[in-house]
Order: sequence, then structure tokens, then C-alpha cells
Amino acid sequence: MAAPETSTATAAVNNTLRHAFGNVLSFFILLLIGVLAFSIRLFSVIKYESVIHEFDPYFNYRVTQFLSKNGIYEFWNWFDDRTWYPLGRVIGGTVYPGLTLTAGSIWWFLNSLNIPLSVETVCVFTAPIFSAFASWATYLLTKEVKGSGAGLTAAALLAMVPSYISRSVAGSYDNEAVAIFALIFTFYLYIKTLNTGSLLYATLNALSYFYMVCSWGGYTFIINLIPMHVLLCIVTGRYSPQLYIAYAPLVVLGTVLAALVPVVGFNAVMTSEHFASFLVFIVIHVVALVYYIKGILSPNMFKVAVTLVVSAGLAVCCAMMAVLIALVASSPTKGWSGRSLSLLDPTYASKYIPIIASVSEHQPPTWPSYFMDINVLAFLVPAGIIACFSPLSDASSFVVLYIVTSVYFSGVMVRLMLVLAPAACILSGIALSQAFDVFTRSIKFQLPGFPTNSEVDAGDGNPITVEAKNDAAKTDKTGGPSKDRPSRKNKKKEKGQAERPSAKGKPEKKRLLVLPLGASILALLLLVLLGAFYVVHCVWAAAEAYSAPSIVLTSHSHDGLHVFDDFREAYAWLRHNTDVDDKVASWWDYGYQTTAMANRTVIVDNNTWNNTHIATVGTAMSSPEKAAWEIFNSLDVKYVLVLFGGLVGYPSDDINKFLWMVRIGGGVFPHIKEPDYLRDGQYRIDSEATPTMLNCLMYKLSYYRFVETDGKGFDRVRQTEIGKKYFKLTHFEEVFTTHHWMVRIYKLKPPKNRIRGKLKKSKSKSSSKRSGTRKNPWY
Repeated sequence: MAAPETSTATAAVNNTLRHAFGNVLSFFILLLIGVLAFSIRLFSVIKYESVIHEFDPYFNYRVTQFLSKNGIYEFWNWFDDRTWYPLGRVIGGTVYPGLTLTAGSIWWFLNSLNIPLSVETVCVFTAPIFSAFASWATYLLTKEVKGSGAGLTAAALLAMVPSYISRSVAGSYDNEAVAIFALIFTFYLYIKTLNTGSLLYATLNALSYFYMVCSWGGYTFIINLIPMHVLLCIVTGRYSPQLYIAYAPLVVLGTVLAALVPVVGFNAVMTSEHFASFLVFIVIHVVALVYYIKGILSPNMFKVAVTLVVSAGLAVCCAMMAVLIALVASSPTKGWSGRSLSLLDPTYASKYIPIIASVSEHQPPTWPSYFMDINVLAFLVPAGIIACFSPLSDASSFVVLYIVTSVYFSGVMVRLMLVLAPAACILSGIALSQAFDVFTRSIKFQLPGFPTNSEVDAGDGNPITVEAKNDAAKTDKTGGPSKDRPSRKNKKKEKGQAERPSAKGKPEKKRLLVLPLGASILALLLLVLLGAFYVVHCVWAAAEAYSAPSIVLTSHSHDGLHVFDDFREAYAWLRHNTDVDDKVASWWDYGYQTTAMANRTVIVDNNTWNNTHIATVGTAMSSPEKAAWEIFNSLDVKYVLVLFGGLVGYPSDDINKFLWMVRIGGGVFPHIKEPDYLRDGQYRIDSEATPTMLNCLMYKLSYYRFVETDGKGFDRVRQTEIGKKYFKLTHFEEVFTTHHWMVRIYKLKPPKNRIRGKLKKSKSKSSSKRSGTRKNPWY
């Protein structure tokens, strides 16, 4: 009797040591994954310089500077009079403060430790730091679904996925830098609560949701996806107390906390994006009451009670629906925001809100963009979905629902590829982990000298099955706890099936798939090659495609590398050669940069909260020179800034954006009509262009003196010669053009000089007429 007990104790000790070693190894692997996620995003700093990228991050950087200098109370009450002149903007009530408060807290903490980093440096490296956090959160989430092996694989995939890198390189100081971490971590805490039923995790889940609300407007994806999953569990008969604990505190506490964010406020309970969570909240309480009554009443009494409860629940739901309908009936959009309606109806923005449709990241993606942003993960996701169904649990069903919804939304708006990336990494990690498990087990069981209880038929090439004891304790130690929770309808069947083997005294067994040795080795090599291809693509995307800051452009040619620093050159000229109170008009894309880098007041910027104000600028750009001067003069504008890429081939210039200016302006001012700028439905700037196009302000400010560059006026972006080459400006004067002609700045001519000249001419003409017609009194 001593020998079996000794062997059992030895096996237990070995299992404990193996489990401890696995935890230590997982910790070091996670540490390396965090280093990888941080370091792969530093190409922009190594190849270029430590600088803020894009347009929106410059506003976030400016707000963070104000916060670190003036404090939190001044930040909440800050009225910015340098934007949206003459309206201004209340910053504290119109911005998602999560990113700013996070970076400001990091800066304060480092300075309290006598680490004197500048605010700009902290802003540049905030996104790479949180990308490491997002990778670790992905590990935690995937571990709750399919174990630690799948979690490590998913974390490594997310650390390198190009879709996430595009928004989290060093210098990309935008809301998504911290929001993706908050999104994944909120989902992890929801699944953790679902698996454990812990009220502590439910409270942490609400707090994580609050941080997500503070960080990004995409929080509505969370507050709609989780109710959808809860409703799915209820419909499929998988309700449990853990489901109630995971959902009810999130709705109550999360909604209260969300209403504390000034930019959200009462929208947390008044807009249609949040109504689904309230309706499911009522439904889950009705279901919980039904299950509670079922446990304390007899079957006959239960039927009567269920009838009453369901009737009362339907009455409450109908009353709730009536209230919601009454709340949104007065709104022309039925309580939905323009961006939400664009997701539900992809044609809505192009029909009714051109300002949303004009943004490039709001356009639908092309098929190559999927391969560019998630690469081979697109082919692994279906295998991951299949793995989630064997067996199906509440956690795995949530992941499947996540990938389905994110695929739809990413197909509507290319920006939401960022939401798809974590789901694709999680499912691909599950697929790769399951595949490696099968292939390595197949090789292990067929090695020479390996003891096995199975009958292996090596004669044919069919898959081999190996029988192994289904020890629940070992499964908990090696592969993580089982997340399966069968429906209540099938519990009796499962109990009956479980009692039959135990009655016979035989242990329950499960069949493990074992493939032929050669096929397993070949499949492993193919998976390794697939992973190597993914790593090479991700490194290339991080180094070349997504690291170049839009503020500094580069170009390779036969004579070497060319650097285009025209943006900073133009903003520096404005800062040093104009008065502090001068107003600068440009298209809204450049408003944030002008305010942050030139420190000058702008008419519109990237917040795009006032469509009429933007339409006014678009109308001025679309109008003839005199009418445009009158519009800008009424807004107290002194300088006009335009982007022009015709000389160097920069495609994102104002000429290519001009039709959106026409559409937005025409949406408010009907005299601006898009057909007037098209020739037979085509947008042209050559000799076939319409007179309206050739005489509008945007054309003149872009192509003024352009013929002097090559004698022909050949536009390298549109690949044609311009139609109107020689003309003069009567109401504007050129004051600065950058080295590569990418930014051109014009000054409005003062009205007094022009009016005085006309008055002198009119006076001389009138005096001559009078002198010619006057009679000689002495005649």
C-alpha cells in the first residue's frame, strides 16, 4: 500500500512543480511580449524624431500642456477662445478626458520622482506603453476563454498586429492609444465575473467601463455588445446567477459613472445608443425572478406565478418602450448620433451628413486593407471560431459575438479595423494554440519509447485517437479551469450519462486526436513559416507604413532621400511673422495644428461640432475671389492657408478635398451647387474645367504663379496641365509659400486702400462730367 501512495505523492509534487514552472515561464514570456509591443512602435522615433503625429494628437497635446501647467480645475473650466472664432469652445465639456488625464498623471508621477521629462516626451510614448498593457489584457481575456497557451499566443499577435500599430506608434497621441486597452480590459473583467460570479470583479468591470467612457466615444460598442451577449445567453437557456452579477452592476454603476463625464452627461440615459442595455436590464430581472420563483414553488403554483411575472414584465417593457419612443420621437435622428447612424446605414452620412463622409477614416475599407492590417489572421479567424464551439461556453460565445459584430463595423468604417484587431488576435491565438496542441501531441505520442495505453494503427494514414483519463483536477492545473456551463435543459441528460459509467465502475474517458507523424511535422513547419511571414509583415508595417509622421514627409528617389518639412516651416512663419490676435482660415483638417504649432486663432478645426461654421469656410473656398473676401472679412480673418501638392505629388491636398468643401457648403448655402464644378460629371482642373471651377478661390490660391515652376503648370497629382495658368489676385496677396510649395499662405488685402482708389476714380469722373455739362455763368 505504501508504494502507490508514494507514487501518487511524487506525481502530485511533479505536477505542482510543473505548474509553478509554467507560471514563471508565462510571466517572463508576457514580459518579453510587453517589451516587443513597446519597442516595435519606436521606429518613428528612431527613423525620424520624437514628434507628435497626425492632426488630432496636436489638440490632445495642447490640452495636456494646459492641464500640466494650470491644474485639473482650470482644465474643467477652460474656455478656449483660439478655436472656432468667434464662437470659442468649452474644452472641459467637449473633450474625452481619459487620454489627457492619463498622460498628465504619468508626467506628474515622473516629475515627483525627480525624472524631468517634458510633457511632449510623455505624450509621444504614452501609446507604446499602453500597447504593452493591451497585450497583457489580451492574455488575461483569452486565458479566461481557452487557457494560458491561447492567451500567450493572442498577446503576442496583438503586440505586432499592424491595425493596432497604426494608432499606437510613438507620437500617435490619440484617444485610441489608451482606449483599446480599456476596451480589452473591460471585456476581460466581464468574462472573469461571468466565470467566477465575484462581485469584486463586477465592480472593477464598472470602473474599467468608466475609464473607457472617459477615453473614447467607442464606449458605446461595449454597452451594446455586452447586452447582446446577455440576451443571447438568456435565449439559449444559459442564464445563471453569474450572468446576473456580471451584467446588473455594470449597467447601474457604469451608467452612473458615465453620466459624470461632462462630454457624455445625460446622454448616458437619453440617447438611443444606451437603450439596449436598459431593455436587457429589465429582461434579465424578469428571468431572474422566474428562476427564483421556480425554486420555491410547486410546479402548479409556478405556472400561475410565471404567467403573472411574464405579464408584469411585458407591461413594464411596453411602458419602457413607450417612454423611450416618446423621448426620441422629437429628434430627427431618433436619438442616434450621426456616426452611429452611419454604422447602421452606411449610406446615411453620404446622403445627409457630408462632413462625416468627408473624413477618410470613415470610408469603407477595401479587401487589401484587411490583408494589410490583420494579415494572416484573416485566415485563422474561422478556425478560431470553430475552436470556440468545441466546447461552447459563455466566454467563447462572447468572443464569437465580438468577432461577428466587429467584422460588420470594420466593413462599414475603416477606422473600426482597430476594434476588429483584438478579436482577430484572440481567435487566431485560440486557433494556433489548439493546432500546436494537436500537432505536438501527435508527435509526442508517436515518439519511440513513449508509453501509451492506446491502440495505434500505423498502417493507414487516417487520424489516430488516443484514450486518456478525464481528470478534472489535472485539467485545472495544466490547461486552466473549464468555462463550460451547459444549459439547464440538458443538465438532466448529462447527469444520466455521467451516472452510467460510474455505476459500472469505469472511469470516464475522452478521445484525443492524434495525426500521423509526418503530417504533424509538416503542419508544424507550415505554422512556423506562417508565423514568420506575419512577423516580417508586421515589422515592415511598423517601420515603413505607419511610422512616418504626417507632419514630416519623406520621399525616396534615384538621388536619395528627400525630406519635406513644409508644415512646420509654414507654422513657424505664422508664429513669427503675424500678430498674436490674427485669425487664420483654412480647411478644418489643419485647425488643431495651426492652433498648437502656430499659436494663432482659427475659424474651424478638427472637432467639427458646428456644421454651419465649416460650411461657411467651404462656401468661401468655393466662391469667386470677391465673394470669398467678403465672407472671410466678415469673420475677421487676416490670413488664409491652403495645402497644395501639385508640385511634389502630395495627394492629400486641398484640391483633392475641394469637392467635399462644395458639398458641405452647398448643404447649408443652396447657391453652391456641385454640378457647377463638374464637366460632364467629372472633376477637372485642366482646360476642360468649368468657369465656376477656374474662378473659385481654392483654384486661384492653389495655382497662383504655379506656371512659373516649370513653364507649363503641370500638376503631378492630377497628372495634367492646369486650365487657367496666368491670372492675378485682386483681393488677396501671397505672403509666404514653403520650399516645396506644399503650404501657401495669403493675406487679405485691406478694404480701405481698394475703396479709396475707387472713390478717387469716381470723384474724378463725376467732376469731369459736371465740368463738361456746367454752363458758363458769364456767357
